[in-house]
Amino acid sequence: MIYHLLYPLHTTHIAFNVLKYISFRTICGALTALLITFILGPWLIKKLKELQLGQRVREDVPARHRAKEGTPTMGGSLVIIAVVGSTLLWSALTNPYIWLVLFITIAYALLGFVDDYRKIKRGKGVSGKVKLVFQGTIALAAAIVLFTLLDFDQRLTFPFFKYLRPDLGLFYIILIVFILVGTSNAVNLTDGLDGLAIGPVMITAGTFALVTYLSGHKQFSSYLQIPYTSGCGELSIFCGAIVGAGLGFLWFNTYPAQIFMGDIGSLSLGGALAMVAIIAKQEIVLAIVGGIFVIEALSVIIQVAVYQTRRKRVFKMAPIHHHFELMGWAEPKIIVRFWIVTIILSLIAISTLKLR
Repeated sequence: MIYHLLYPLHTTHIAFNVLKYISFRTICGALTALLITFILGPWLIKKLKELQLGQRVREDVPARHRAKEGTPTMGGSLVIIAVVGSTLLWSALTNPYIWLVLFITIAYALLGFVDDYRKIKRGKGVSGKVKLVFQGTIALAAAIVLFTLLDFDQRLTFPFFKYLRPDLGLFYIILIVFILVGTSNAVNLTDGLDGLAIGPVMITAGTFALVTYLSGHKQFSSYLQIPYTSGCGELSIFCGAIVGAGLGFLWFNTYPAQIFMGDIGSLSLGGALAMVAIIAKQEIVLAIVGGIFVIEALSVIIQVAVYQTRRKRVFKMAPIHHHFELMGWAEPKIIVRFWIVTIILSLIAISTLKLR
């Protein structure tokens, strides 16, 4: 909005020419999202307490979590408001990829809101099967838009390989649905400790702010020999907004948390990051930088599969962050170490852009 209002003035004053640079607008988007969270954060926490929208702690989690009972939840709404608002202010609204990513973000946020609200008021959220149906339907709609309206490249890109790009054809639609639903749920599973999920989300978003910028730049993508997607660079602003909003949210969510993210945040942010990676043609890079999300999801899958077949537990508790809790690790230690691992994975992911 600001871009469309002020950039046309560059013909009368050179200062407005700076708005044509995606890098400048990405920084502005991050700072705007940060400011929104700082301004709205205290008000939202107070309002959630007044409405008695507090977290219900499950009986099967470590006992130390009992002290968190009643902490305001649905704090992810703060992140979503900041991300959407900042993106609308600083991005080029004629870019279809911006609207597609916002669609996924808002649709998954609405699903998360319903799930959170039912958990608080009824003690039980949306059933897993129903949630998967809605997630899959939303993902399928996004995949169809990519294929039918945006003439999307159906080849899959592999890191470290220049020429390995198999054409998946219509199977790519199934892959898109799998990535969107899988990432959304993986981030949701990670959101179990104070600040645990938002840290890797910010690091992943920051990584993809760089990836989308390079993928949307013809010269840079050609030099790095990565797929070029025209218009993809605008998604850097969206990713920057996630980083800014995440930092602001972390101010209130850091241990001990004043507010929890809830499904409204984890489902939507996971879906948003997946959609960005798909558009940038870097789906496997997402699995690398989002390795913590992958490990958290796999720990649950392994635990359930082994228990159902052999009646044994591989981990003390799943997702795996609870396993480390029961091993005696302090909550802040688990959180910071997971952040450190994500930073390392981010550096590895960025290196794949050049090592081909």
